[in-house]
Amino acid sequence: MQQTEAERSEAFERLADEHIYASYRLANAILGDASESRDAVHDAVLNAWRKWDTLRDRTKFTPWFDRIVVNECRERLRQAKRRRTEDIADQVSLSSPDAAAAVHRRIEVERAFARLKADDALVLALRHFMDLEMDDIALLFDVPLSTAKTRLRSARRRLRQVIEEQRPDGR
Repeated sequence: MQQTEAERSEAFERLADEHIYASYRLANAILGDASESRDAVHDAVLNAWRKWDTLRDRTKFTPWFDRIVVNECRERLRQAKRRRTEDIADQVSLSSPDAAAAVHRRIEVERAFARLKADDALVLALRHFMDLEMDDIALLFDVPLSTAKTRLRSARRRLRQVIEEQRPDGR
């Protein structure tokens, strides 16, 4: 039985609405910028609507749509030569040495993160900021679990290297 255009539109709208907030969280974890994340999700919704007929099993909407969001974010990371780092000094009380060290460490990691390749930043964000399981990451990248694990290990190694390179003492 063929769906009418109205039924097709209603089905898409319902599924997209149910998943929109999770998509914003996913995009924000990857991109680190609320405005950029909103734009990425907006573009992902448009892309998903254009590709709606390619989704045969509507019960698989979530991983299908997440993959579209991830790909949109990946493209945005690739286009951006450098990610902007956020100055968080005003957000944290520096009254204790521990707080100062935590702020310094966060800034150090953000700067290193900004220098990573898009796919490295993406897999790290999905695992450590979104707290996704490796099975879910493999599904989003459309790769075997072993490949996803290898990518995460490699991305962590590159992040450590970049952090070490940017330290004045090289440690």
